[in-house]
Amino acid sequence: MKTRITELFGIRYPIIQGGMMWVGRAELAAAVSNAGGLGILTALTQPTPEALRQEIARCRSMTDKPFGVNLTLLPSIKPVPVDEYVAAIIDSGVTIVETAGRSPEPYMAAFKRAGVRVIHKCTSVRHALKAERIGCDAVSVDGFECAGHPGEDDIPNLVLLPVAFSRLKIPMVASGGIGTGAQMAAVMALGAEGINMGSRFVATVEAPVHENMKRAMVDADENQTTLMLRSLNNTCRVFKNPISAEVTSIEARPGQTDFSDLQPLVSGQRGRERCIEAGEIDDGIWTVGMVMGLIDDIPTCAELIERMVAEARAASARITEALR
Repeated sequence: MKTRITELFGIRYPIIQGGMMWVGRAELAAAVSNAGGLGILTALTQPTPEALRQEIARCRSMTDKPFGVNLTLLPSIKPVPVDEYVAAIIDSGVTIVETAGRSPEPYMAAFKRAGVRVIHKCTSVRHALKAERIGCDAVSVDGFECAGHPGEDDIPNLVLLPVAFSRLKIPMVASGGIGTGAQMAAVMALGAEGINMGSRFVATVEAPVHENMKRAMVDADENQTTLMLRSLNNTCRVFKNPISAEVTSIEARPGQTDFSDLQPLVSGQRGRERCIEAGEIDDGIWTVGMVMGLIDDIPTCAELIERMVAEARAASARITEALR
């Protein structure tokens, strides 16, 4: 396949593995890159910048293909030394960075000097245009269907993508709710030049999460997510379980929600230890998208990517035939 995204990142297929907290490790990133996509390490999964340097080196030992690093720029309970993580990325010779959250503008000069290509994840057209203005090389436009933080505008990809395409000059990747090759063909018809998948890559052999989580994604349908933290203007789409139900119940109480009431429930450490590592999928918060309704197996990354490419080509042929 050939798009501006494959040429920008030097990859065979315009399929990017989203940067996911606790999941974007070398095993998964290398598997995606080796299969022709773009694997992404998640910087803040690593506890220190030095640990990130080691993870980058470990990933490089597992693939000779391009891979990138996700750097999420959001407020956190424990301050993150972002400048040091940026230095670790640059010093390690990584040339592709996916940023998310706040604007990466404070770090763009350093990335540009080092020849790093930046793709910024956006949940609105206005944020995508800002990313273009500050010099990002591409944007990943994230629809309301996505896992994690979909923003506060609630615009699904069927509308968000073509609106963004009509106004952007830099290449756009579609993100949120994508898990099949037919969807890949569909979003490319809407102007995307590639796709970004998070949840679908979690349900693969190489993803470093407990088998119970993968199996739960296969067994669930598109109704098995819920939105929490809406009362704090920090909306997050997560797996629907007793803990997320308790969070939304607290938020529904009259008056202003106090984050201190939610913190023990939404703790990232709890989600990692209880859900991702121990497989107790109902004993913590874990992010996942509506795409679960389209997940019915746990393939290798290579099997998934090859299947999606074949499906995309078949879907494109069907459309071409229908429009003759």
